[in-house]
Amino acid sequence: MDNTEEYLLEFKGYNFERSLVKIHIVESVDDFEIRDDDVFIITYPKSGTIWTQQILSLIYFEGHRNRTEDIKTMDRAPFFEYNIHNLDFIKMPSPRLFASHLPYYLVPKGLKNKKAKILYIYRNPKDVLVSFFHFSNWVARLKPSDTFENFMEMFLDGQVVGSRWFDHVRGWYEHRHDFNIQFMSYEDMKKDLRSAVLKICGFLEKELSEEVVDSVVKQATFQNMKTNPQANYHDILKYEIGTRSDKGQFLRKGTIGDWKHHFTVEQNERFDQIFQREMKDISLKFIWDINEE
Repeated sequence: MDNTEEYLLEFKGYNFERSLVKIHIVESVDDFEIRDDDVFIITYPKSGTIWTQQILSLIYFEGHRNRTEDIKTMDRAPFFEYNIHNLDFIKMPSPRLFASHLPYYLVPKGLKNKKAKILYIYRNPKDVLVSFFHFSNWVARLKPSDTFENFMEMFLDGQVVGSRWFDHVRGWYEHRHDFNIQFMSYEDMKKDLRSAVLKICGFLEKELSEEVVDSVVKQATFQNMKTNPQANYHDILKYEIGTRSDKGQFLRKGTIGDWKHHFTVEQNERFDQIFQREMKDISLKFIWDINEE
């Protein structure tokens, strides 16, 4: 461990947010008992984690769908390594849902028995970078950047929470055969949410009626989540974690291709070169523009 930046905690080559991570969970991860019906949502930061937490909460819990239970998504599908509300994971009833930004080599060993399921959501890294840039300037515990260029350097060097995007996605993809894992792109979910929900249900072996699927899709749209305090993390960030201003929002734009409003031609060319080099053997599909098929 070292203090790369005072807000980062580096452990086994991976950067956590120092003040929020429950390091005892990470250090004793191999002792964590996985149940066969556990489901992990795994993402690199700013890739649709909260959105997928909401989708899975709606699929699994009727009380979440019809809003008869006032339980936030953060407590329905808690962050495994950050566990902000200190939930007792052992006492959580099955099926347990977890969210995590962990790399493949730091997750509980029990996931390798291939019974429990992992839903890995990935997003085009240019939009991840833009979203992370705005988020870091808004959330008080993260390091703000004066310029987009500065943040891009930090992002490419892995001097951010989650370390290098390329290492995270490539690591999970190259070790996919060790796990029961389904990869889904944020962009595909954005373009056809209903198809994405049905695909997720197929992977999770959840049979839902047409009516329930309609309800899940409706409540998981960006606009509906933005106005739903159970789902949008706004209060948790503002009152529990701390923000630099009242202007920001956790769910900012949620679009595809916002990077075009931030990258210069030179930055874009540089990023493309790095992407081609790092991802040439990875056959995941990436969508960079809302109009792409």
